[in-house]
Amino acid sequence: MNRFLIVILVLFISLPALAADGFSSLEEQMTGAEYNASGLEKLTPEELAALNNWIRNHSVATLDLPRSGSTAPSDSDAADQRGFENKTIAEMEDSPIKSRIKGSFSGWDGSAVFELENGMIWEQADNDRFHIREVENPEITIEPGMFKSWRLSVDGYNSECRVARVQ
Repeated sequence: MNRFLIVILVLFISLPALAADGFSSLEEQMTGAEYNASGLEKLTPEELAALNNWIRNHSVATLDLPRSGSTAPSDSDAADQRGFENKTIAEMEDSPIKSRIKGSFSGWDGSAVFELENGMIWEQADNDRFHIREVENPEITIEPGMFKSWRLSVDGYNSECRVARVQ
């Protein structure tokens, strides 16, 4: 029980720092049952922090971001931060995002990643499935939903999935 309280205390203390860079820790992403089933409750707070730090540094969300010393993102990339959870609801721009998926598209299966022509990358955040005959560069709309969620739909089809912005 004491170990659990220490983990909770460490998480509570470190949440503001983790939230500042938009990183969502394992503890935040997993249910209690998933957390226990994975054996993470056996880690010391220091080990858990080290694991979360490794994930933060090796995440898909950060692999393609410019490293220090490289070219900075363009003004248009920096301006459109829709989909990142580091803003309050009042600060979020809630207009729909219109773009195209780069390349071939045949639907989603619960783990789809959507790379858009505007440079954004979104990943499916639910387990919905949707399949169509393969199309090239389909137009999509991503609209804000409740509780900072976003929904992606392919123009011309009556299906949507919940998505989370990766880049």
